[in-house]
Amino acid sequence: QYELAKSLLERLELNVDPYTQLGELGIGHQQLVEIARALSKDTRVLIMDEPTSALSQSEVKILFNVIEQLKRRGVTIIYISHRLEELMEIGDHITIFRDGRFISEREVSDASIPWIIEQMVGDKKKHFDYRPAPKGEAVLAVEGLTALHPSGGYKLNDVTFTLSKGEVIGIYGLLGAGRTELFKGLVGLMPCQSGNVHLNGENIEKAPFQARLKKGLALVPEDRQGEGVVQMMSIQSNMTLSDFSLQGFRRAWKWLNPQKEIACVKEMIRELAIKVSDPDLPVTSLSGGNQQKVVLGKALMTKPEVVFLDEPTRGIDVGAKTDVYHLIGKMAQQGLAVMFSSSELDEVMALADRILVMADGRITADLPRHAVTREKLIAASTPQD
Repeated sequence: QYELAKSLLERLELNVDPYTQLGELGIGHQQLVEIARALSKDTRVLIMDEPTSALSQSEVKILFNVIEQLKRRGVTIIYISHRLEELMEIGDHITIFRDGRFISEREVSDASIPWIIEQMVGDKKKHFDYRPAPKGEAVLAVEGLTALHPSGGYKLNDVTFTLSKGEVIGIYGLLGAGRTELFKGLVGLMPCQSGNVHLNGENIEKAPFQARLKKGLALVPEDRQGEGVVQMMSIQSNMTLSDFSLQGFRRAWKWLNPQKEIACVKEMIRELAIKVSDPDLPVTSLSGGNQQKVVLGKALMTKPEVVFLDEPTRGIDVGAKTDVYHLIGKMAQQGLAVMFSSSELDEVMALADRILVMADGRITADLPRHAVTREKLIAASTPQD
């Protein structure tokens, strides 16, 4: 079994010991392990549901090579994705669903990305135009943040940057570059051995997670299902879960004001255009895009000054993506400081005022919007020996 597992991991160019505990891996590596498990079976029909949602472009290419090998062996593949360029590259036939209904189908040779978008969003003309927000003073200053990996090496290596009010910073990097670790280190979910994190001039590096939220930090995690929502709870309960400024909801000691809570939740639902008829419905009744909006709403309910978004559009449809883009722009216009990560080059380049590139836990490039090119981002994201 060890040798079989090792060969499957090597097939996906994943340099991980098969005896490694799955929980020690990042979500991207976990996804590759899941794909390897599927490849271990003698399968005639293989269904892949958003298989690249947590993978970088280099890992996507590896997966596509494996898919081509499977196709040559006669394996039928149903490939479900919101990444339209992937469908055009790997697919032979495209079928469009919207709101749980079949909409259209076409051979890839007769399809185009504009046609797919039109079928997916219907009559709604959704687009995003970058509009820079006025920049204020620096609200977050990070100096030399370093976190060691238990098995040697660095999770974060001397990370230094500043983030200003109204600024949107995008983080680009390959799988394992340290993007998720950076967010977790900034909000206190991962210990760091050295460095400082200043929020409005106050060093909060020793403050625990809850204290950092109270002081104005908010995190939308990469793993929406595992860390973003509590699946057994309602939409309303999820959205108010992280609100540590509960005074406005309280009418007596340890008692919530249900009317005000419901009013706040409904206002946030309207603000984020969440498609739901009743906030008391289970959060699992929502689509992936609407669940992500609930996670965003939960973060915004704490009235943060700095918002960290880890892969905020991972696994959601074109319409929901555009809604998230508009929300990021709106947060910046309102003076919030925003930092987001993405594995999609076009997304980072479209949204960010400034882009940080990470590799091996280090910031390898800090580029203003006007100086960014795809070539620069790709070159800076490649680990150096």
